[in-house]
Amino acid sequence: MDFSARFQCMKDKEALTAQSAVIASCLRLQENHRASLSYWERENIMLCLESDTFHIFFYEDRNFQGRCYDCSTECSDLSFYFNRCNSIRVENGNWILYEHPSYRGHQYYLWKGEYPDFQRWMGFNDYIKSCRFIPHHHGQYKMRIYEKGDFQGKMMEFLDDCPNTYDRFLFRDIHSCNVSDGHWMFYEEPNYRGRQYYLRPGEYRRFSDWGASNARIGSFRRIHDMF
Repeated sequence: MDFSARFQCMKDKEALTAQSAVIASCLRLQENHRASLSYWERENIMLCLESDTFHIFFYEDRNFQGRCYDCSTECSDLSFYFNRCNSIRVENGNWILYEHPSYRGHQYYLWKGEYPDFQRWMGFNDYIKSCRFIPHHHGQYKMRIYEKGDFQGKMMEFLDDCPNTYDRFLFRDIHSCNVSDGHWMFYEEPNYRGRQYYLRPGEYRRFSDWGASNARIGSFRRIHDMF
């Protein structure tokens, strides 16, 4: 198990290195070629070019004690590097941490700062088994939320944060959404509390698409560059 986890993280880093080489090649293209890239091709370019600006430290014990793992890339399985995680120091970047390997389970959004115990990142336990960083977003934010699944029922478009979904949408449940621009976080409770769900640009036809077990969303906000 430890070997497979280590091998997977090595693969992640090798993939990122290979992708960076592709990106460098892309940036040497003529401007008219780069302009024709899709949204996700441009996003991947920015992700790789900015990878050096992301840095996070995981500690097994509270108050930054015990075994430490220094991470500067995405990793789908952190099991090899530590058994538990009770404190974190984010040196640079915005990060999404996951309770289980392969980006599954509870999600936690962290930005630059110190987190001396897992309650500081609203953690439910001391399990952190995978992580990914969020690329810088340059431009506007736009998201549409829907009362029902498959983009049915009442719809509202948002360009900014919403600390209380019911106050503006008049529903406590969001069954589908379409993120056009920017990266967002859903929260199960008002005022950015409770379970967290990371959304990047794309279509989410049902609440399970963003990793939730129900449609309850009490608040949501944009992910800014908090460096």
